[in-house]
Amino acid sequence: MAFRTPHFSSFAVGYNLISFKDIPVGAWYESAVTFLAARDITTGTGGGNFSPDTILTRGQFMVMLLRAYGIDPDASSVDNFADAGNTYYTNYLAVAKQLGIANGIGNNQFAPDKEITRQEMFTLLYNALTVIGELPEGNAGKKLSDFSDASQIAFWAKNAMTLLVETGTVSGSNGKLAPTDSTTRSEMAQVLYNLLTK
Repeated sequence: MAFRTPHFSSFAVGYNLISFKDIPVGAWYESAVTFLAARDITTGTGGGNFSPDTILTRGQFMVMLLRAYGIDPDASSVDNFADAGNTYYTNYLAVAKQLGIANGIGNNQFAPDKEITRQEMFTLLYNALTVIGELPEGNAGKKLSDFSDASQIAFWAKNAMTLLVETGTVSGSNGKLAPTDSTTRSEMAQVLYNLLTK
């Protein structure tokens, strides 16, 4: 077992099984969701549910992404996005802005309640992994040009999508990457799970 800690102390290995009423046994995302929930990366949507088919928002993704990699929110920041508000994602957006993980959509806006697209998700993920020095390595034998919709990828997402495809982190579906499609909570869980368990 390997783990990171910012201090010396005594540690114990524990087993924290968390299940959700709306996650069917054997679902393709079951292992991913239970893995993230056991580590407090996600707490579900309330009432014992995870809502796997619900579209993920940009604010929700940022919180889960930073929790997944142990990046603490910044409660003292005076520099945040103008639309960060005062809610569960506010301090996460502050640290994401400070570290350069998120640059927003322009005019100092992040649009936290807007649905997140796949290319936005992968770009934010790429930025976070760059900051902490954990970009995936390897060559899965795939290129962007292998996908029929590669031309739909925005210029700002090209570097992220290229690396994640070439390392096998992103595999697409039916020969497509669907960069402008929205992302569901179950899809997000599977991407983070794949990276965290590599």
